[in-house]
Amino acid sequence: MNRDLSRRNLIQAAGATAFAPAAISAAPPPSQWPVIEGPGTPHLALGGGGDEAAMRRVKQLGVNHVLGGGGGVQTPPAGRGQDQPRNQLPWLEANIRAAIDRAKANGLTLYNMMLENSFPNTIYGRPGRDEEIDKIRQTIRAAGKAGLPVIEYNFYAHRAMEGYFEETGRAGLGHTGFDYEKMKGLPPLPEEGAHSLDEMWNNMTYFLKAVIPVAQESHVRLALHPNDPPAPISRGSGQIMGTVAGWKKLISIVDSPSNGITFDCGVAREMGEDPVEVCRYFASRDRINHMHFRNVRVIKPYERYTEVAIDEGQVNLFGVMKELVKNKYTRTIYPEHPRMFDYDREYNKLLGATRSGGYPGGGGYTGNVFNVAYARAMMQAALESV
Repeated sequence: MNRDLSRRNLIQAAGATAFAPAAISAAPPPSQWPVIEGPGTPHLALGGGGDEAAMRRVKQLGVNHVLGGGGGVQTPPAGRGQDQPRNQLPWLEANIRAAIDRAKANGLTLYNMMLENSFPNTIYGRPGRDEEIDKIRQTIRAAGKAGLPVIEYNFYAHRAMEGYFEETGRAGLGHTGFDYEKMKGLPPLPEEGAHSLDEMWNNMTYFLKAVIPVAQESHVRLALHPNDPPAPISRGSGQIMGTVAGWKKLISIVDSPSNGITFDCGVAREMGEDPVEVCRYFASRDRINHMHFRNVRVIKPYERYTEVAIDEGQVNLFGVMKELVKNKYTRTIYPEHPRMFDYDREYNKLLGATRSGGYPGGGGYTGNVFNVAYARAMMQAALESV
C-alpha cells in the first residue's frame, strides 16, 4: 500500500512538473507582426516626382519615403514663388521646402534630391569651377535649412551609356544588358575631353574639401553614386568610382559622415565583388548615405553583365539587407531599375511611349510594384532574423 502510494505520488509529481508554468514560460515570445519600418530601420523609397496621383501610387505600395530630382521644383500653385529651371544652381530654400511640403501633404517624406550634372567645370577642373562650387555650397545650406537630409550626385567624366542594349528574360521580361565591346575605343566628346584617373581624383579632392565642411555644418549628407556602368575607360577617361578601391578612397579624402556613397549592390556585383562584404565595409563605417537595391547576372566583371529581375540575379540581396540591419542603417533603400513587364508595355502603347525607365528593357509601375514587394519581404525577414 505504501509502495503504491509512493509510485502514485511520483507519477503525479512528474505530471505536475511537465505542465508547470515555468516550462511554458521558457518558450520564446511570439513575433510581433507585421514587421514595419520605424525610426530604427531602413526605409524603402521610390522616385517621388509627379502629381498627387503619382504620389498616391507610391503610397499605395506602403512606401513612405521619396526621392527627388534637381532643385527646379515649382512652388505650387504654378506661377507663384521663385520658380527656377530644372538643374539650375543654386537651389532655393523656398523651392526645397515646397517640395518637402507637397510630399508631406500626401503622407510622404522627401528624403533625398539628386544634384544632377550641372557643374561640368568642377568635374573637369576648368575655369569657373569656383563659381560652381560656391553655388553648390549655397545649395547645401538651403537644403539644410529646409530640412532635406541627403543630396545625391554623380562625378562622371563620361557615363558609358553606349554599351547598353535590351535583352529578353523569362517569358519576354525586359532585361538591360551591358557590353563594353559596344563602346570600347569610342573617342572623347568635344565638350568633355579625356581625363586621367589622377586628374579626376584631383578634381574630386578639390570639390570635397570645399563642400564637405559646409555639409557638416548644415547637417546634410552627400551621397556619391558609383560609376555605372563601371567601364574601365569611358570615351578616353578614367572612372574614379568604377572600383571598390575608388569607393574606399573617396571616403578617406575627407573623413566625415557627410562624405558618403550611394551603395549600389548591383554595381558591386558588376565589378566582380561580393556585395555583402562591400556593404559590411561601408555600413560599419556609417558611410552609406543612400542605397540602390537591384540584381544583376555577370558574365565578365566590369565589361559584360545583364540587369535582371530582382529575384533572379547573383546578388545575395537577403545577405545585403541583413548587413544593413546589423549595422543599424536607417536611411533610404531604393529598389531601382524595374524590369519591363508586358503590362507596362501595353500601358506605354496607350501613351504612345516606346519605353519607360530610361534604360533599354527598363520598366515602369508594374516593375516597381514587383521590386518593392521583394525588397519589403527581404527587409521584414532581415529585421526578424538579425
